[in-house]
Amino acid sequence: MNNSKHHPLSWIPSLYFVEGLPYIIVTVVSLIMYKRFGLSDTESAAYSAWLSLPWVIKPLWSPIVEMFKTKRWWILTMQALMGMALSLIAFSIPTSYYVQTSFALFFLIAFSSATHDIAADGFYMAALNEHDQAQYVGIRSTFYRLATIFTEGLLLMYIGTWEVITRNVPLAWSIGLGTIAILLFLAASYHLLALPKVEHEALENQHRLTFETAAKEFATTFLTFFQKPMIGSAIIFMLFYRLPEALLTKIFPLFLTAKAEHGGLALTTQQFGFAYGTVGVIGLTLGGILGGMAVARHGFQRWKWPMVIAISLPNIFYCVLAYYQPTNFLWANLAIAVEQFGYGFGFTLYMLFLLYFAQGQSKASHYALCTGFMALSMTIPGFTAGWLADTLGYYTSFIVVMCLVPITFWVTSIIKVPNDFGRKEKA
Repeated sequence: MNNSKHHPLSWIPSLYFVEGLPYIIVTVVSLIMYKRFGLSDTESAAYSAWLSLPWVIKPLWSPIVEMFKTKRWWILTMQALMGMALSLIAFSIPTSYYVQTSFALFFLIAFSSATHDIAADGFYMAALNEHDQAQYVGIRSTFYRLATIFTEGLLLMYIGTWEVITRNVPLAWSIGLGTIAILLFLAASYHLLALPKVEHEALENQHRLTFETAAKEFATTFLTFFQKPMIGSAIIFMLFYRLPEALLTKIFPLFLTAKAEHGGLALTTQQFGFAYGTVGVIGLTLGGILGGMAVARHGFQRWKWPMVIAISLPNIFYCVLAYYQPTNFLWANLAIAVEQFGYGFGFTLYMLFLLYFAQGQSKASHYALCTGFMALSMTIPGFTAGWLADTLGYYTSFIVVMCLVPITFWVTSIIKVPNDFGRKEKA
């Protein structure tokens, strides 16, 4: 199903670039913003963790996106809604009630972004045949990753530049988030023209699910998921494989931007954007690519333990940084590059297990439930990460992270996956 007037390359790159923007804004940029505005580590991390909740529970309302309107309508509406919410955050930042207002609006963006994810992925499958879906999957992944670099890197460096120019932190963040709001409005306008009309409205579509049918199908999917063999060990693995990383992800941005007298490295917003959003994302991407290549060549079992080591042991670099607190910016970049490369390489194992476990009937729905557990595995530890940093300090917090590494090894040992799973078949 492909409209010749709308070539896939006219909308796939922009659609998945936009899909990546709000997730990073809500989960990473908001964390740095609250920290820059003087909130404690406990508050900053907890707010950021709460904002991840919509991605955990998004499978619950996916039938609504299927039943009402078209996926194209949902995409356009959510992009416009996210742009409006970001505009309101930009205007509310200088006010005395910015914390309450921005948190509510960030949550609206998170909910809209999770809904946009459902609609975008569904639209991708509806607009393209199986061959085209496979052909353009690399394009969509690349532009999603570019959105990550843009948001964690360029956006934060852009805001940091305005902090220097204006010497007014709230104004700089208003300008930065306002700019992204304009970008989202432009994206919605562009997609209004670029997205092909491949679906009929709900009332015109004879195959549209009724609420009763959708509820019954969802209940069946939910029950069959929890009746799968190895469900107990699978859930344990999905929730705890990344436990050390889940804490680290919330603590180290706070550590990098905290003042030296508070145990941090005192990086500016510009420096953090470059180190984490550019160097770190490049390392993460390379690690993921090499991980995929390694498994495709030798299979799951050959690389299982090297990947566990890769996602776990490089975390020790943050212990070293917190102990010595080097002032040379190069050391922060080096530590982030190595740790993120290891994370990208080791995360391949996690994603492969999700793909394996979701196999069988209702594969897409079961995979969506797996991604819900994946999001939950990062959300719950996030609530305590800031408290750990405030209570124990950064150095001791990183020691605690390293003490949790054996859990990653243990949960990996209890799962069973065929040795050659993921290996490319020889022609």
